[in-house]
Amino acid sequence: MTDTPRTADEPGTAGEPGVADGFRAVYGTAPEGVWAAPGRVNLIGEHTDYNDGFVMPLALPHTCRVAAARRDDGVLRLHSAGVPGGVTELQLDGLAPQGASGDRGGWAAYPAGVVWALRGAGHQVGGADLHFESSVPTGAGLSSSAALEVATAVALDGLYGLGLAPDRLAELCRRAENDFAGVPCGVMDQMASACCTSGHALYLDTRDLTRRQIPFDLAARGLRLLVVDTRVKHALGDGAYAERRAGCEAAAAALGVGALRDVAYGELAAALRSVEDEALRPLVRHVVTENERVARTVRLLDAGETQAIGPVLTEGHASLRDDFAVSCAELDLVVQASTASGALGARMTGGGFGGSAIVLVRAEAAESVAKAVGEAFAAAGYRAPRVFEAVPGPGARRITDGITGT
Repeated sequence: MTDTPRTADEPGTAGEPGVADGFRAVYGTAPEGVWAAPGRVNLIGEHTDYNDGFVMPLALPHTCRVAAARRDDGVLRLHSAGVPGGVTELQLDGLAPQGASGDRGGWAAYPAGVVWALRGAGHQVGGADLHFESSVPTGAGLSSSAALEVATAVALDGLYGLGLAPDRLAELCRRAENDFAGVPCGVMDQMASACCTSGHALYLDTRDLTRRQIPFDLAARGLRLLVVDTRVKHALGDGAYAERRAGCEAAAAALGVGALRDVAYGELAAALRSVEDEALRPLVRHVVTENERVARTVRLLDAGETQAIGPVLTEGHASLRDDFAVSCAELDLVVQASTASGALGARMTGGGFGGSAIVLVRAEAAESVAKAVGEAFAAAGYRAPRVFEAVPGPGARRITDGITGT
């Protein structure tokens, strides 16, 4: 979400002392604790999560951090260091999805929705004061909204002693985004923020939430994974996500399956012949082949053939560009310029129509590839992209450095 709170674009700048001090400045007292939840980048498996498919995200070092304290008066107060306008104050009993009861728009809909989802699931969550700071770039396809939601969820879980498992918190955060904020996302972003571990990519079955942590130590293999934030978000993408999701659901219904995940790779040709609506066939082809690309990536990583995933990434971008039609000129240019200058592979990541791409490179080529992408953007008259390295970090957790006590 373009208005998710942030204070910086690089990891580490919105740290524990800052967010605790920010809480004191806003609310006039010390917080009971500080929690953090990361943004994510998706290695492979795009637009498959709402098709009950397979994904492989990893947590970024960029995090949304929240300092929090309980209240006993049924009031929820929300403040972001990165959003003007002061404190948003809400009554817990008045929380309702957008369009049903009052205005719940803007960034505050995400943490408010988490409280609503927790209470709706029967968990005894009372009022709270929450202060947020974030280093997750917004509008970059790196799940800044999921980081905000999951940070809220782990803070409330800690404050009220709910004892909920990370995957359960992720499910409730997804409900908050779907049903309260009105965004029809899948569960991948919240699961990545809640459940990833350092040095690993998360291989996730989004149907039953079974998962496996896949070792992903690129440095040990002389590799780096770059994130290229194009700094653009085209308006076309505003409704396109919902349109693609509806198209996938229509295709699954036409095929008589619960979700496109149920179409086996070997059955793709027959499935395409069975779909009468020609506009739906490319959606089917992308989802089925993307699930197969996730499976291939897992096999390659398990075999220690990390470099070999590069062409799989590039193949995935072509499918997102040509079949799912969610790329854009800037994302295509990142892939073209990086692979032409020596990258092992590249693809867009996230919902599309802007945002970010990932680029797998040999460590010694990282600087030259990043330079080539920057030069290509300049030649095309585009705004200079932001480039940083994705190092798999931990999922959501409480900060335990003694600043606020634990």
